[in-house]
Amino acid sequence: MDIEALIGSMTAEEKIRLLAGASFWSTNAIERLGIPSIVLTDGPHGLRLSASDETGDILSNTKPATAFPIEAAMAATWNEELIGEAGRAMAEECQHYGVGILLGPGVNGKRSPLGGRNFEYYSEDPYLSGRMGAAFVKGVQSGGVGTSVKHFVANEQETNRMVVSTEADERTLRELYLLPFEMIVKEAKPWTIMCSYNKLNGTQMANNDEYLNGILKNEWGFEGLVMSDWGAVGDKVASVRYGLDLEMPGPGARDAEVLEAYRNGLVTDEQLDDHVRRVLGVIRQAIEARRDVPALETEKHHELARKVAEEAIVLLKNDGGLLPLRKRANVAVLGRFAEMPRFQGGGSSHMNPAKLDIPLDALSAFANTVYGAGYTDESIDEELIEEAKELAKGKDAVIVFVGTTEKIESEGYDRADLNLPASHLRLIEAAAGVNPNVVVVNHSGSAIDVGPFESLARAIVHAWLPGQAGGSAIANVLFGETNPSGKLTETFPLALEHNPSYLSFPGHIRKVHYNEGIFVGYRYYDAKKLDVRYPFGYGLSYSRFDYSRLELSAADLTNGELLRVKFDVTNRGDRAGKEIAQVYVRDVLSSVAKPEKELKGFAKVELAPGETKTVEIELDERAFAHYCEHLGRFAVESGDFAILVGASSRDIRLSAQVAFRSEDDIREPLTSDHSLKEWLEDERYSARTKQAFAGMNLNDDSPIFPILLGMPLQKLEIMMPNLKAFVSELSEG
Repeated sequence: MDIEALIGSMTAEEKIRLLAGASFWSTNAIERLGIPSIVLTDGPHGLRLSASDETGDILSNTKPATAFPIEAAMAATWNEELIGEAGRAMAEECQHYGVGILLGPGVNGKRSPLGGRNFEYYSEDPYLSGRMGAAFVKGVQSGGVGTSVKHFVANEQETNRMVVSTEADERTLRELYLLPFEMIVKEAKPWTIMCSYNKLNGTQMANNDEYLNGILKNEWGFEGLVMSDWGAVGDKVASVRYGLDLEMPGPGARDAEVLEAYRNGLVTDEQLDDHVRRVLGVIRQAIEARRDVPALETEKHHELARKVAEEAIVLLKNDGGLLPLRKRANVAVLGRFAEMPRFQGGGSSHMNPAKLDIPLDALSAFANTVYGAGYTDESIDEELIEEAKELAKGKDAVIVFVGTTEKIESEGYDRADLNLPASHLRLIEAAAGVNPNVVVVNHSGSAIDVGPFESLARAIVHAWLPGQAGGSAIANVLFGETNPSGKLTETFPLALEHNPSYLSFPGHIRKVHYNEGIFVGYRYYDAKKLDVRYPFGYGLSYSRFDYSRLELSAADLTNGELLRVKFDVTNRGDRAGKEIAQVYVRDVLSSVAKPEKELKGFAKVELAPGETKTVEIELDERAFAHYCEHLGRFAVESGDFAILVGASSRDIRLSAQVAFRSEDDIREPLTSDHSLKEWLEDERYSARTKQAFAGMNLNDDSPIFPILLGMPLQKLEIMMPNLKAFVSELSEG
């Protein structure tokens, strides 16, 4: 496909037609020029292809495909290679069905644990989201299928998502919400980016020139196309003028508006050609990579989905080593989710699984089981509770399946609280009342309040929404076939009220203010010295891992240099296992507000019993930098930085320090708004300031001097006209 020749042959009407979809799931074809259509479809954890574009089939009647664990679970594996492998499997299924673009991954932040779509996002930490997102994108695109990284940007809630304006400062955006997109664009080169519904600081993202053109395309060098979320375009002409390449879904009902704007000079040939060039570029990539995949490798992909689910499961509690359970034990399995599993999210991630493991069946292969439903919905059914109690009596263990439902957690609305349904909590309480050996298996896509039942259960397993193979994955973990290795990628707080966004989430219908700034998740809980239920990076194993021999490649760094962090991890248990070693960086003494620590590296290490491996992680300059708005870039402040190595954000095992001698001057220049005291204490200006005041006999001994110290220079000029020349000189200097 000769893109430039095609552009030269196209009419303005044909160019404009390419800038909107042909239908709900496809791009336009230009038959006269041999330009084909390609298919785009959800989703973030597997293919969800509608049988047709008929209204009733748009979100239902979908083709069977492998339902992998949701993105929150994928991130909990901390295993980039495994997530890349899952991405390649999804690409094969896309190729089988003739799909050119898979709409995912979602890399928005988890500003609040109430975010209704948190299950579809990776982490509260932007660095981890960027790493996992890049692995997913590279995996899918290595199979010749494009991805659409979403939702760009600052779309952290479902409430009023189509109309609300996110109000956030640039440093917060750069360090938290833009960072995953930046990492993925620069490292993985996604074919497409999907813009979000919301406004950002008052401007709709579908026509936000500063972010679509200024940052994404020009600053980061993004070469793919920017598409809208479905129905996100408010002003069609503005979207064409300010950076959006493809409006979805189709057909393009407002093409005439763009043509009129073009004829009136509001839309230029240069703008049209850039959009068309990007759309054609993605179509060419999809067509050239298209290959025949006659049959789905259903069993192979199912086993891969099981492996992802096993590595995602987080063991939160295991008092007295209750787990793993003894095989052929007498076990009561309670909770309807054991028979009708809660394995996926609602909305755009809802799939038709090619196969589905039932937890009860998988558990029955290991143990002598009896089953009781315990609940049918969110309301308490005392008859089912009494039945469950009788089944639980005298058993070696009781496994209780609980979790959120789609009424609680789904795309389209935010959660009301962190609670499990009353019927689920009542079932745990009833089981614990007759049997001390209760294992709770929780199915939810994000953090929950564990407090009401934590003391009632000897073991708690956070299984997430684990995809179609979740049932066998859970059984393998509970009975020791698999040593759990997942770790949390979001904090479980002691109380919802402790969350930094509690008073501002979800905001007003017109605006939501990100008042907490960069202090989200563990960054906030650490800064406030707040206890949490389970910290970021936490997860238990059936093994015990020791850390030792921390070495840094240098004691001093400067701009452009890498720091290599080396340490040993040893498996002290009697089982093979995997440990997720995490590297955090702390700025020991900063002139700006910074978190206590920030994740900057990690590695998942597989170890046999007694085995030791050396882990090496490289930290580049960005690991020590923060965003300086007055410089318009990331920069490093000279000083000492602590390198912290641990098993979680609150389980730091090793530490060392490195000095960074930076060429950056991150201090803001002083202005006439700054006080005289600040001018005197800043070595850039203090000598001249003292000299000028000394000539006026205004010094430390002057009675008026303490009053002058707290005054901004502009007020000094007004109140003391004889200082006008001096103030003007300092302000200009």
